[in-house]
Amino acid sequence: MYQFFLGDTEVPQNPATQPPGSLPIYVQITELLVRDIAAGRLIDGEKLPPERDMAEELGIAVGTLRKALAELQNRGLLERIQGSGNYVRAISDPKSVYAMFRLELLGGGGLPTAEILSIDRLPKPSELPSFGSSKEAHRIRRLRRLSGRPAALEEIWLDGSYVERIDLEAVSESLYLFYRTKLSLWIARAEDQIGLDVVPDWAPPTFGQAVGAAVTHIQRISQDQEGVRAEVSRTWLDHTVARYVARLK
Repeated sequence: MYQFFLGDTEVPQNPATQPPGSLPIYVQITELLVRDIAAGRLIDGEKLPPERDMAEELGIAVGTLRKALAELQNRGLLERIQGSGNYVRAISDPKSVYAMFRLELLGGGGLPTAEILSIDRLPKPSELPSFGSSKEAHRIRRLRRLSGRPAALEEIWLDGSYVERIDLEAVSESLYLFYRTKLSLWIARAEDQIGLDVVPDWAPPTFGQAVGAAVTHIQRISQDQEGVRAEVSRTWLDHTVARYVARLK
C-alpha cells in the first residue's frame, strides 16, 4: 500500500500555528501527492486509500484532504469514481511548485517546508558563477525540512535586477511560487553540480551536522523563461536524513 512518508510530524491543521509564508495545508498536501506521482511512487491507475484513512494518516481533517484531492482532479491527476474511489491519472508533466525539488527522505518522499533565516541584498561574491546583469543579488538563507526533519541548508542568490527589495514577510514557503506571483519570473531550466563541502558557519543548531563537517553539496545555476541566468543556489545536505534524487523517464 502507498505510504505518505510524512515522518513523525503531523501537518498542522490550524493555520495560526504555521510559520509566516506557509502554503495552505491543502496546497501542501496537493504538492506532496504531485511529487509522489511525478516520482513514480504513485502510478497511473493506482487506487488511493479511503479518504478517512488518508486523512488520519496525514493528520488532517477530511475536508482539508478533499480540497487537496479536488485540486488534483482539476489538474487531471486524479479520477474520482462515485462508489468506487479515487484513482491516480499520471501525466507526463504535472505542474508543481516543487517540480525542480530533488531532495527526499532516505525512506522516500517527505513534505518540503522552509524556514527563512535571513534575506539581504549584497554585492555578488566573486566565487559564484556569473549570472544576471546586476552587480548585486538577494541572498536568501533557509533551513529546509522534510516532514518536519531538518534536512538541508540553502543559500540562494537571486540577481538584483528582478526586484529592488525582498521583504521576509512577502516570501512564501515556495520561493519559486513567490518568483512567479510577485516577480513574473519563471525558473525554466536548472543545472545541478554535486560534490562535497563543509557545513557553513551560519548553520543553526537545529541542523543535524556540525559546522565544518563534510556533507553533500549541490550548486544549482537556474535560468529564467528568457534563458537568462537568474539565480545561483548552494545546498548543504544532511546525508543522514535525506538524499538527492533525479529520476529519468
